[in-house]
Amino acid sequence: MKDWIEKINAKIDELLEQKWMKTLRISGSVTWNLFLLFLVFALVGTVFVGSVGAGYFASLVKEEPLRSKEELREYIFNYEETSEIYFANDIYIGKLRTDLDRRETSLSAVAPDVINAVLATEDEYFREHNGIVPKAVVRGLLQDVTNSATQTGGSTLTQQLIKNQVLTNEVSYERKAKEILLAMRLEHFMTKEEILEAYLNIIPYGRNASGRNIAGIETAANGIFGVNAKELTLPQAAYIAGIPQAPYAYTPFTNTGVLKSKEALKPGIDRMKTVLYRMKEAGYIDDAQYKEALSYDITADFRSPEVAPEDRYPWLTYELENRAKEIIAEKLAKEDGVDPERLKSEKKLNEKYTILADRDVRSKGYRIYSTINKDMYDAMQQAADNFKYYGHTYTGKGKDPVTGEEIDIQMPVQVGSILIENNTGRILSFLGGRDFKTTELNHATQAFRPNGSTMKPLLVYAPAVEYGVIGAGSPLVDVKFSIGSWSPNNYITSDERGLIPAREALADSQNLSALRLYNDIINKRPAEYLAKMGFSKLQPEDYTNLSTGIGALEVGTTVEENTNAFATFANGGQFIDSYMIEKIEDLDGNIIYQHEIEPVQVFSPETSYIVTDMMRDVLTKGTGTTARNTLKFSSDFAAKTGTSQEYKDVWLVGYNPNVSLGVWMGYDKQRSLYAFNNTYLQPSVRVNKLWGTLMNAMYDVDPKLIDAPTNFKAPKNVVTASFCGISGLAPSAACSSAGLVRSDLFNAKVFLPSQPDDSLASSSVVTIKGKTYNAHPNTPSEFVKTGGAGINQAFITRMLGRLGGNPGSLLPKNSSLSNSSVSAVDFPADGSPPATVTASINGNTLSWSSSSNDVVGYRIYNVTNGGNTLVNSVLEATQSMSVASGQAYVVVAVDITGLTSGKSNVVSTGGSESEPEPEENEVQPPTPPTNGNEGSDNENGSNNGNGSGNNGNGSNGSNNGNGSNGENNGNGSSGENNGNGNGSSGGNNGGTTPPPEKPSQ
Repeated sequence: MKDWIEKINAKIDELLEQKWMKTLRISGSVTWNLFLLFLVFALVGTVFVGSVGAGYFASLVKEEPLRSKEELREYIFNYEETSEIYFANDIYIGKLRTDLDRRETSLSAVAPDVINAVLATEDEYFREHNGIVPKAVVRGLLQDVTNSATQTGGSTLTQQLIKNQVLTNEVSYERKAKEILLAMRLEHFMTKEEILEAYLNIIPYGRNASGRNIAGIETAANGIFGVNAKELTLPQAAYIAGIPQAPYAYTPFTNTGVLKSKEALKPGIDRMKTVLYRMKEAGYIDDAQYKEALSYDITADFRSPEVAPEDRYPWLTYELENRAKEIIAEKLAKEDGVDPERLKSEKKLNEKYTILADRDVRSKGYRIYSTINKDMYDAMQQAADNFKYYGHTYTGKGKDPVTGEEIDIQMPVQVGSILIENNTGRILSFLGGRDFKTTELNHATQAFRPNGSTMKPLLVYAPAVEYGVIGAGSPLVDVKFSIGSWSPNNYITSDERGLIPAREALADSQNLSALRLYNDIINKRPAEYLAKMGFSKLQPEDYTNLSTGIGALEVGTTVEENTNAFATFANGGQFIDSYMIEKIEDLDGNIIYQHEIEPVQVFSPETSYIVTDMMRDVLTKGTGTTARNTLKFSSDFAAKTGTSQEYKDVWLVGYNPNVSLGVWMGYDKQRSLYAFNNTYLQPSVRVNKLWGTLMNAMYDVDPKLIDAPTNFKAPKNVVTASFCGISGLAPSAACSSAGLVRSDLFNAKVFLPSQPDDSLASSSVVTIKGKTYNAHPNTPSEFVKTGGAGINQAFITRMLGRLGGNPGSLLPKNSSLSNSSVSAVDFPADGSPPATVTASINGNTLSWSSSSNDVVGYRIYNVTNGGNTLVNSVLEATQSMSVASGQAYVVVAVDITGLTSGKSNVVSTGGSESEPEPEENEVQPPTPPTNGNEGSDNENGSNNGNGSGNNGNGSNGSNNGNGSNGENNGNGSSGENNGNGNGSSGGNNGGTTPPPEKPSQ
């Protein structure tokens, strides 16, 4: 510069020698010096401003760490991708709920028009620049400094990638400076193709046809047009490429997935036209392509509103999401060296890994494959929707979740059901409830309720068989008892069956016999079997409370847990934990989780078969006959019904060799189902019908699986053995003579009747009100059955055990083990004559009745014309007989001690009447009874016994007629679900003062 200035000075000197220049010398010199001064200041200012700018830029990025190539690339390629869920057999369901839908794709799978549209619109110098375009940066800076109304931006694709993946969307010079620095650095670490592919995978594109936020070109193509990115046409590519400038203004769908109005679509369409123009100007398309695309009706390509999987399959979507989070939480814990079992007991630790798992499940693009059979699931929902007998829907008050205002809410009967494949534990289908909009609670997997009498085979009968306490037909004591203020009873309060076979007690769901049996084994802690079978909410009290034996769990259980436990019997005693997620794959197709079956031997195969055989009776002649009659196919099913106190829950769980199906019904806010029975049938009948209906629906989908072709096979150690029916011991001569020898299944490995029966001794007996007693020494012989047998007192004491009870109830008339020649105890005679009999006559039929409770028989006298002739003596069960015409009669009652009542009123069939004059307590000579009048055993039994279902030839309809199962036949006496009797209240906690509102069945 010095030489240049000297040359200029020399030239100036030459000019100054000129005459015309002399006049300009002074002014020119001043001007030149001023120019030199200005030049110096300009150079110094430029250096200063540059230094200040460089310093300011350095200060802006001083906090930004120097990122390595690997670190920077990891940030760029860390896409948050939406996880997908599948039915069994890889049938796609949809994406899990997330704030942003995204699915990664490669550049080769994107239509060229898309790439050209993006470059023409977003970064025309992409192929030439090194991360930034300086003039665009300066332009943007000047627009910002001058607060220009026109903001043209200036970020390259590389800068946008940095902003979205490494930095934030913060508007500041610091963020912009870091963006520029990292963009230039990134260009050294990634190829242009990698940068473009990453950009197309991360950029937001508004909303899809289900209203979800979307990002990435593949997700946008599918969500807006229903095609893959490779299949996008020129107009479609232009439309999508224009969206990122203003995603929610240009996207065609609202946040509910509804297509916008014509006016609201116009900005997006105008933006598409701008993109097409820029593509033409950049030379990506010619004029003909431009005009054709410009005239294309893009609105015709928008896909129809799409139902999100959580709307189409809400319970399934939420359930799979929750189970996937549990699996991933355990996986993450294990990777951190934390025992996954700790997550079950340590709340804070569980919360930590649940949050981490939730983030992974929603953002890492997992593919979650379930065990749910789509056809079965759809068929089960449809069958449930069409079922007409759930019960009454009540209306209550609640608060609107949005406004907080009080509104009317519907409270329908809810339902939960689940179908499990026995030998794998796969959950094939389930029913979460009536309407997801009413309640989101999954009643199959998350609702904990008392399981009523479905508990009995799990906690009472199977353990008792396993311990060698009983066989399938061993006698149980169905006699009332009290513990403090708790006095449990059977379904019908007055029902006491005395000694009955275990299989009958289970089939008819008798509470008293189950509780007494559970009392005999409770010290062995049989609730540990429940823990082995997956009951997850067991409390310490559940191991000790007597009422747990009939389903009074402190917390309850779910339909899944209960049904899964029953499948243990189908699996020969092996518990196979049920599951719904088969495997989980990551984005690259690597299996990060695969379910493994881990059987646990709970019961022996012998116990499982014996209990299964006992539960076959539930469907054939017990409380589940309606379910069996509803089935459209025949299979080897075993089942158990259950009812909690006041009918707040009703259950039926049944299984065959292939599958187990459990069904529960009840209100969310617990209340009795026992209402509107004329419209909806009795609650137990409803659940029977629903179980059969759902099983039929499953059969229609896969008859080969649901209708198991084979039956349950008895293991070799399951044998049939004979025993005395009232003691369960080896038959004695007395037992054989009494006709009480029975035979049934036993597990030869643990228990066979070998000890001789000691229950019976020779005795003369009488019958009073259907029960058999030892005859009194003064009992008139015509009312005594000789050559009978009486029960030894030691046996009575042993059978009633520590719970006690009325010995006279051990052999009631309606017991299946009752025998007219067997007595249990002496009758407690009161020493007073019986009350006078009331007689009546209808045609030639004489009838009478007595209010006394110790009558053993009646004597009928002919008193025509003042006579006093004994016509007949009949047992107390007979209270009518045919008599001759034109005669007058009276009836006298005789008690167990031989005392007689006063004569009844005189009744006549047409002859003259006179008053006989017998002594008040005269004992008349015995007269052999006439044929057919030995009591209810030889009559048609229209008035005998305690059962109300008197449809057969026996005196008591509960055991002899068609009324054996009141659940299906009216008001019969047997079973937990019979007729209109009062529900049992036995389901309270064991102990002296059990709380109310516990299951009874």
